[in-house]
Amino acid sequence: MVLRRVFPPALGPSFRWLFGSMTVTNLGDGLLLTAGPLLVAGVTRDPLAVSFAVFAQRLPWLVFGVLAGAVVDRVDRVRLVMLADALRVVVVGIFAIMLAVQDVGLVTIYVTFFLLGTAETFADNAGSTLLVQIVPRARLGQANSRLMGTVMVTNQLAGPPVGAALFAIASWVAFGANAILCALGVLLLMRLRRHAAVSSPSAQVAPAPSLWSATREGMAWLWRDPPMRTLAWTITLFNITYGASFGIYVLYAQEILGLGDVGFGILMGVAAIGGLLGSVFFGRLERRFSYTTLLRAGLILETCSHAALALTRSPWVAGTILFLFGVHAVIWSTTSTTVRQRAVPDELLGRVTSVYFLGSLGGMSIGVLLGGWVGQQWGILAVFWCAFAVCSVFLLLLWQPMRHVGRAAT
Repeated sequence: MVLRRVFPPALGPSFRWLFGSMTVTNLGDGLLLTAGPLLVAGVTRDPLAVSFAVFAQRLPWLVFGVLAGAVVDRVDRVRLVMLADALRVVVVGIFAIMLAVQDVGLVTIYVTFFLLGTAETFADNAGSTLLVQIVPRARLGQANSRLMGTVMVTNQLAGPPVGAALFAIASWVAFGANAILCALGVLLLMRLRRHAAVSSPSAQVAPAPSLWSATREGMAWLWRDPPMRTLAWTITLFNITYGASFGIYVLYAQEILGLGDVGFGILMGVAAIGGLLGSVFFGRLERRFSYTTLLRAGLILETCSHAALALTRSPWVAGTILFLFGVHAVIWSTTSTTVRQRAVPDELLGRVTSVYFLGSLGGMSIGVLLGGWVGQQWGILAVFWCAFAVCSVFLLLLWQPMRHVGRAAT
């Protein structure tokens, strides 16, 4: 009965293998959400240096993001995700061995995070477009809410506190566990390949003369479509402000809230509880409210959360704020992803998705550097106040255009 609720027959048998792979790999990523910042914070207390570790992992989206979209639209998407995850196994495995035998410096950490980000650039892009090929289009909202739910439970809820606990045992244990979970994700994708014929939709049409031409085609389509262009700008602008605060969360938790390593992991996990709640109720919200209403409500909550975090010194209040933010994060991500998957032609989905990821993670990359600089100059709380002010301006500018974005999925 429980399995039928999580995996309704209408989603198809292949969805289970994709769900399983995303579950274990996101659990591995969740371990590093706390292990990574704790490792860097143990080497330096400089806000800019701490933020740069997050930037290094997001930088590949700025370098390879758009190109990755053209690759996704040309090759077998399952095989591409498998290769990218296999690269992560190798990189993190070697890094774990290095941590076990010697101290590592900031440069080594930055290089490792950059390589991880490079693999994620291709894996996340291909994984996002893969869902369209294995799930009926009418069920995309339901499938996305299931995936967002497991991401929240594993990446945000279970992963951070477990990662902090493993890091407390030894730093290499947390990174070694990540490598093992990524390897398991590859094995589950191998089962998906056996049960579904999934390939690039470009195999059914004449191939583009070059990757650059294919990339330009996707960007031109996005630029000519006002609702999708607005959604791309929204994701980019709000992720700049989110990245600014996210990059120094570990310092905020330790220096403002007075939490230790495990307390930081629990705080990061609280948002996942809200995210899980958001995934459970998304279906009801989708039936009751328009996509426009859901998107606008999310922008309001995200804007106010920055000011609320700046005003409190209580871990309990901060945890409540992050809980509500988690609800918003899943509902927003599920809504925006479903809108994009329904509005963009499948043969262009990889390239258009790459632009969204470029804006989302590229914007976060810019944000973490700006947040680190602001924190270095004026203190940690100044980062949250700046994020609130900038988000308020963005909210006013994007309020009316959100109406057209919400209607694009119908």
